[in-house]
Amino acid sequence: MTVAGTGIFPNMGDDVTEFDQISTEELRERAFELARKRWDLRFFWRLLGLLPAAEAAAGNEEASEASVAQASGLVYEALSAETDPRVQEALRPVYVQYLLEHS
Repeated sequence: MTVAGTGIFPNMGDDVTEFDQISTEELRERAFELARKRWDLRFFWRLLGLLPAAEAAAGNEEASEASVAQASGLVYEALSAETDPRVQEALRPVYVQYLLEHS
């Protein structure tokens, strides 16, 4: 399946041909390692956001819905693990803004 410049990854250009000979598993491992080294939480967040669309594109409609549930569960657990009430209070405006925008 070619995804460069199409589908859910429209920003990928034709300059990705150097990666054509590398397995998807190896590409994933390299990207994860680099993102960990760079503390690039946005990369992982982007993957979580793209997972339901990737599941749907692969024909896994039910898995797409499950991906949303899993991602929200991971975030909920991560935020619940933060026991500092000051951190929780600092996030309060984010919750309020989201509810105001989407209710």
